[in-house]
Amino acid sequence: MIFRTLVLGVAVVSGATTSQLPEFAQQYRQRMGGAIDALSQVVTDFREDAASNGLTVPEALQRLSSAQDPLVVLRGQRMEQSIDRLAALTRQRAALQEAGPFARLGTFVTDLDPQLASATYDDFEPAVPVTMEGAVAAGGGFLAAVLGLGLAGRLTGRLTRRMRRRGSAKA
Repeated sequence: MIFRTLVLGVAVVSGATTSQLPEFAQQYRQRMGGAIDALSQVVTDFREDAASNGLTVPEALQRLSSAQDPLVVLRGQRMEQSIDRLAALTRQRAALQEAGPFARLGTFVTDLDPQLASATYDDFEPAVPVTMEGAVAAGGGFLAAVLGLGLAGRLTGRLTRRMRRRGSAKA
């Protein structure tokens, strides 16, 4: 009886926890939009600066990387990282927009930007799941806990019975 109560408690906590995944993904997508806007402005300014000096973006990056001043070289490396990150976030946003509600969770989990996920986690505010996506995530977490703990309980019970039988046979 205690084990069943424990399983139920863990399953409820697991369901409540997994129900927050869609909300976390939503807050992540909102933060992603802000990051894309900010990076877009930085990259646009760099493109304009390069063009006003008669350079393409790769030529401007090459000029920065071959400079004698370490600060200029570092700024070039940071700009290249910003351009790459903007491209990655833009691809991820497009993939998230094209995916349906449940596929969106899979895309979110497999293509996470660590810096953005960390910032989202720092400001995350749980919410009651009122979407089908949230309800299914909660149910999935609940069932995973019930099935996982149920399986663990059965395996533990079998091992305990075997050990008792071996102890009885030796005596």
